[in-house]
Amino acid sequence: MALSSAGIHGAYLRSELAAEVGPQAVRSALRNGGIRTWWPGVLIDASRELDRHTRAAAALLTLGPHAAITGSTAAHLHGCSAIDGRLIHALVPYGRNPRPRDGLVVHHADPFHDDVVELDQLRVVVLERVISDLLCTARPADALAVTDQALALIADDRREAFRGRVQERLARRPDPRGTVRGARLLGLATGRAESPPESWLLLAIVERGFPPPEANWCVRSSDGRVLYRIDLAWPELRIAVEYDGYAAHLGREDMDAARADDLQRRGWIVIRVTAQDLRCISRLETELRLAFQRRGCSI
Repeated sequence: MALSSAGIHGAYLRSELAAEVGPQAVRSALRNGGIRTWWPGVLIDASRELDRHTRAAAALLTLGPHAAITGSTAAHLHGCSAIDGRLIHALVPYGRNPRPRDGLVVHHADPFHDDVVELDQLRVVVLERVISDLLCTARPADALAVTDQALALIADDRREAFRGRVQERLARRPDPRGTVRGARLLGLATGRAESPPESWLLLAIVERGFPPPEANWCVRSSDGRVLYRIDLAWPELRIAVEYDGYAAHLGREDMDAARADDLQRRGWIVIRVTAQDLRCISRLETELRLAFQRRGCSI
């Protein structure tokens, strides 16, 4: 229920809303459930309480004009959704210590306003800073997945420039913790993974001592036509790992089996992986080691 045009994505400062529509109208809307108190002094349209933009706007109204959205919340707003975004992450300058709020995580930094852009009327930390921070602080598999998503947003001819800017930020990060790990994950990211599980799978493989595979490798015919794209491949060894995500492959079982058979006829060793294998990687690890041994490589 939109009481006023003064709000941002259905979030309002109570004082501003009351000044525009009157205190009685605000109290009436609170009683009938059209709006609700989100944090003290901040109201939201009750129909939008799960909307990330609404909750981010409420955070900025709570924290004031010096705050910006950061972390996984900022990643979502930039279009990178690999990391759970239920909590709202915001950045404020040192010296400002807002009271804790449920569902709001406040981070502190030196002046950062040169690193803020406006997205959908919200102050949001720029993507390269968001990625450099997450590479150092998020769970490694998630950090790689969100970096792959960020690179995928960028045109091929600009990806290395973006990677370079993230690398520079890692090198001059005030808190050095996690920067070595972050640089390693940045080196693994390609922007070619088509889903977070493919990024998670790549990292799990590399962490077990295998050389980094090529992501979404194209198998071509003798005349150059693309026949297949393999999720993860070591093309010089003709070893392929195919991730069978449930949603993407539901109803395609026969087609996937025929594809694997054709690749095998073309000399490829094909290892099929499911979501269950991501939870317990031992089967994949065993089959990969056997495949490398068949190709004369000891891992």
